[in-house]
Amino acid sequence: MYLYHMILVTGSTGLVGKHLLLSLTQKDQSVRALYRSESKKAEVVSFFAFAKAESQLHRIDWVQGDITEIPSLTTAFKDVTYVYHCAALISFDPYQFKELTKTNIEGTANVVNLSLANNIKKLVHVSSIATLASTPNSPITEDNFWDPDALNSVYALTKNGAEMEVWRGTQEGLNAIILNPGIVIGEGNYQTGSGKFFNHILEGKALYPTGGSAVIDVKDLVALMEKAMNSTLAQERYIATAYNVTYRDLLEEIAKTLGNKAPSRPLSNGLLQFLNFLDSIRGIFTRKRQITKIGYKSLQRQTLYSNNKIIEAFNYIPTPLDVTLSRIALHINQAR
Repeated sequence: MYLYHMILVTGSTGLVGKHLLLSLTQKDQSVRALYRSESKKAEVVSFFAFAKAESQLHRIDWVQGDITEIPSLTTAFKDVTYVYHCAALISFDPYQFKELTKTNIEGTANVVNLSLANNIKKLVHVSSIATLASTPNSPITEDNFWDPDALNSVYALTKNGAEMEVWRGTQEGLNAIILNPGIVIGEGNYQTGSGKFFNHILEGKALYPTGGSAVIDVKDLVALMEKAMNSTLAQERYIATAYNVTYRDLLEEIAKTLGNKAPSRPLSNGLLQFLNFLDSIRGIFTRKRQITKIGYKSLQRQTLYSNNKIIEAFNYIPTPLDVTLSRIALHINQAR
C-alpha cells in the first residue's frame, strides 16, 4: 500500500522500532525515524550491522526530536503519509507518573493531532496488554475494556490514556489501529524490558517469579503491524500475542537455549513483600521505586490472553518459541 510514500516511525530506536526500521527498509521503503539521542541512533546502526543490512541505512531519514516537542515532531511529519507510533516511556515507578503522563498521553496526543493536521492516511499505535482488564477463569480478549477500579500500574494508566487519545483521533476522522502486544522478545538491549529475562539467565540468578503472561516475537509483531497498516481495517484493536507462558517455563527455555543453568527456586510471596517494604523505605529518600505492590502481584499472577482475533484477521501463525530464542541466543553470543 505505501510504496513510494514516506512512513514515520516514532520510538525508532526501541526494540520494536529498530526491527520495524529493518523490515521496512528491506522492502525498499522510505522511512523517517524520530530519535532522541545519538547514542540510541548508534544502537540502530549496530543492529543493522548485525543483520548485515548496512546498505539499507540510506533509506532512513533521521530526525532528532521527541513526541513531546511540537517543533521537532512537526518537522518529522513533513510529507508523511503513514505513521507507526511506537514511542513510549516504560516504567512502573509511581514517582515517574508525571514523566509517563507527558510522554505516553501528551506525546500520543501530539502524534494524533499532527496526524489529523497532515491528513495521515493511517496510524498504527503500539499499546500494551497492560490496558486490558482481567477476567477470572477465562482468557483476556479485546472486549476486556479498561477497569478503573482495578489495581493498575502507572504505566497501564498512561498507556490507557494514550489509547483514549487515539480513539479521540478516530472520532475526528483519523484511520487508526491499536495493537496490544504482550511481552515482546527479540534481539536488543538485554539490560531493560524483556531483555531482563535473558540477563537473568546470563547472571545465573536462582529465583524465578511464579506467575506468567503472554509473549510475542518482535519480528511477528512487526509483521502484524505492517499487515494492519496495509489492510483496509481501521478503528479496531487487536491483542498481539503468540503464547501464554509461565515465567518459570520461559526462563527454563531461555536457559536451555543459552546453555546456562535455569532458576530453581520460586520467588516467594514473603520475600516479595519484604523487598517491596525495603524498596518503599528507600524510595522515600531516593524518589525512585523498583518494586511496588502492583509489580510483585503481577509477578505472582498467571494471566492468559486470547489471540483469536488477530489470528483470524491477519492469518497470523506465531513463530515457534524455540526458533525465536535460538535467534536471540545467536545475537547474544555474537555480542559477547
